[in-house]
Amino acid sequence: MASDSSDDDMPLAKSNGRVSEAHISKATDKKMDQAGSSKSNLPAGISIRNGPVIDDEMDVDAPTTNGHAKRKSRTSTSKAVKYHDDTDESDDEPLAKRQRTTQKPADSDSDDEPLATKKKPGKLPPKASETAIGDSSDDDDEPLTAKLAKTKASIEKKAEKEAKAIRAKESKAKKAAPKKAKKEDSDSEEEVKPKAKRKSNGTATKRANGVKKEESDSDAPLAKKATAKKANGKVKAEPAGTPTKKGKGKKEDSVEEEDEVYRWWDAPKKEDDSVKWDTLQHNGVVFPPEYEPLPKNVKLLYDGVPLTLSIEAEEIAGFFGAMLSSTLNVENLTFQKNFFEDFTAEVKKTGGARDPDGNKVAIKEFSKLDFKPIFAYYDGKVQERKARSSAEKKADKAAKDAIEAPYTTCIWDGRKEQVGNFRVEPPGLFRGRGAHPKTGKVKRRVTPEQITINIGKDATVPAAPEGHKWKAIQHDNKATWLAMWQENINGAYKYVMLAAKSSIKGQSDFKKFEKARELKKHIDRIRKDYTRDLRAELMADRQRATAVYLIDKFALRAGNEKDAENEAETVGCCSLKFEHVTLKPPNTVIFDFLGKDSIRFYDEVVVDEQVFKNLKIFKKAPKKEGDDIFDRLNTTQLNKHLTNYMPGLSAKVFRTYNASFTMSTLLKELQNTNISLQEKVKLYNDCNRKVAILCNHKRTVGASHEAAMEKMTDRIKGLQYQQWRIKQMILDIEPKQKKKKGANWFELDDDLDEAWILEHQAFLVKQEREKIEKKFAKENEKLVTEGQKEMKTKELTERLGVADDLEKKFKKENKTKKIEADGKGPTVEKLEANIKKLDERIATMRLQAEDREGNKEVALGTSKINYIDPRLTVVFAKKFNVPIEKFFSKTLRDKFTWAIESIEDEDDWEF
Repeated sequence: MASDSSDDDMPLAKSNGRVSEAHISKATDKKMDQAGSSKSNLPAGISIRNGPVIDDEMDVDAPTTNGHAKRKSRTSTSKAVKYHDDTDESDDEPLAKRQRTTQKPADSDSDDEPLATKKKPGKLPPKASETAIGDSSDDDDEPLTAKLAKTKASIEKKAEKEAKAIRAKESKAKKAAPKKAKKEDSDSEEEVKPKAKRKSNGTATKRANGVKKEESDSDAPLAKKATAKKANGKVKAEPAGTPTKKGKGKKEDSVEEEDEVYRWWDAPKKEDDSVKWDTLQHNGVVFPPEYEPLPKNVKLLYDGVPLTLSIEAEEIAGFFGAMLSSTLNVENLTFQKNFFEDFTAEVKKTGGARDPDGNKVAIKEFSKLDFKPIFAYYDGKVQERKARSSAEKKADKAAKDAIEAPYTTCIWDGRKEQVGNFRVEPPGLFRGRGAHPKTGKVKRRVTPEQITINIGKDATVPAAPEGHKWKAIQHDNKATWLAMWQENINGAYKYVMLAAKSSIKGQSDFKKFEKARELKKHIDRIRKDYTRDLRAELMADRQRATAVYLIDKFALRAGNEKDAENEAETVGCCSLKFEHVTLKPPNTVIFDFLGKDSIRFYDEVVVDEQVFKNLKIFKKAPKKEGDDIFDRLNTTQLNKHLTNYMPGLSAKVFRTYNASFTMSTLLKELQNTNISLQEKVKLYNDCNRKVAILCNHKRTVGASHEAAMEKMTDRIKGLQYQQWRIKQMILDIEPKQKKKKGANWFELDDDLDEAWILEHQAFLVKQEREKIEKKFAKENEKLVTEGQKEMKTKELTERLGVADDLEKKFKKENKTKKIEADGKGPTVEKLEANIKKLDERIATMRLQAEDREGNKEVALGTSKINYIDPRLTVVFAKKFNVPIEKFFSKTLRDKFTWAIESIEDEDDWEF
């Protein structure tokens, strides 16, 4: 493709700081070649560290339990799961730690010093050698990076072949089109029969988007026609993978029917794509409750003196006081500084602070403020709410849901659609993510006077709260938002949009993945062109080619210009600064910068020799810290260049394309062998994991991972202990079995030592007690709700006797070293059947543990939800006969209804 930059006097993309020369001289090229003459053993195009950096103090959410009971953590006294190599080799030590031990000479050139040496590095991601990608072969000595590079190269070669094949097929179809049109014209005179009289062969016509359109004159039986999906109609939503119930009981009859789903993927396309709706009716937004003043005895203290503040200032003090337990925020110096500035400004604005005698108090030092009384008050209210009975909680939720019900849906072109964020954010303190410069500032209360409503011309405008009015009413049918306002922290606009499960959001997702599918046709030409331009004489062309290489190979975000004063200084590829890139000969590049959401991104990647040389040129003196690396390129110019290949192509499409095409390629290689359901799920997860690694969508190991793995290990050991007890019961019934099966079969597993068994027995007794107490409390709540008397404590004591008996039983077994068979009519056959079931459970749990361990550096959900076409997951589920629920939660099934249903009749759909 012809270069976009042919003029020497082309304006610079960025004018701040030192800039590169317009042309790269042959002398410069030669000089850089000589400077980097050593060869690398590592293959290019691969990350040798995985994921973003997580600081030690960063809040890491604990994993959700997905509705299952959460097992309490207890210390395992047997050998722990080994995750890391204990050998002390300096070569394997994280780069940041090794560099910290070496002092740089005062006169050394620190231009290429990694950011990690200049500031506290936090927790670096693991090296690629520590990361598994599902290949468990131990006899292969080939380095992991080499395996990754081969896999990636193979996938890229397939992409090149496929792109050429698609274009050749389209070219052939284009040439054949005139002949086909001529034939159709000659046949048109013969087509005099009404369409209804033509006999249908029952086949479906494929549409351009991969959806099959059913013929209207189908010969299907009338009963089936009644339930057939209409081309542009509505059908009742059924959870995918759920078997149809033959009979309906009373419970099913009482269940309210689900809302009908609009099958937009079957509907004819609009002539004007920019018009989003013809009619729109909604009820506006829900405002947070008004502020309730603190009781008179609860005061903010300043240097030990209780203060009387205005309502406005008191509310702001309450924001800080209520979150006193969130040390990550309240102990952050930037958070404190920003809060203190906004708080003292509000105090001055509203008449100042006064002591008990009415004297004005000047608040000058943050350290003298004491929020403990405020925290104690709000914490007490939280505990009160937690202490409510489940009946009270349900009643409160029902009341809240009833109030919000009118706002949860809107009428969009005559059909009901779910609204997403219909609640206006309550006021509070801005937290931000990562190292945001505005963390701690006060988020002001949003009033109706700041809100613009977007609604149909003939619709009834929702009433503003009493005494207020809306900022504006507009009727923009090219916009998909229902309400909008500007927040005070960053001046950003907030929008009330439809929910993720709505047809509008679904269409947006569909278009995103279709655009990525379209990129398949052009990817070979793009890669060929940027590989050629890596040696371009014009600096702008070489910078653009290098940027596209980094975006394609390492999934870097393009990056936009930021206002450093008002926003966190987050960067992407085009906005990388001198200090964000460290060059480590012969061809390793270290990235260290604040990425999306102010999360620190640290990665070490191996690049092509020419790319390494180019980055050296882009960093060449007189450039220094603070200067742009890609000073003759910005995202607008980059995306404009990409549109020359296909309309609407931008840098972000590469992430979606690479993830989806890689997943598609990996899934095609799988064979539907006779394996268990859990093994099939693991097969899919292994592919998902490879996508995340090969496309650089990775994360650092979560703080809770080792604890979670220890719990799983304990659960497996618990099942092994249960098995051992059953085997001892077999000996109790029939001692001859020891000779028959061999003494080893009855031995205790090596993993289970005496100390662990005693701890496990105590855990089982405690678990039994908690189960009885919980059931007792629930039954009492039900009795109270029904107006009956509660059961007495005596009843609970009697029930707890079961746990006491279990404790006595364990003590007796430990003393006598004999386990008596229990249950109704125990036999050897029954007990052996139980052992077999436990074997299956242990095998399944070990697979799950292996899967979890493999996923520790990979956020599978991020790739699966945002970058991998959901239709690929549906195709896998169909091919391997796995319920879609194993991959998509109820929320995701609603979000991806279009993917699940649009290809339900297609066995040959491909990305």
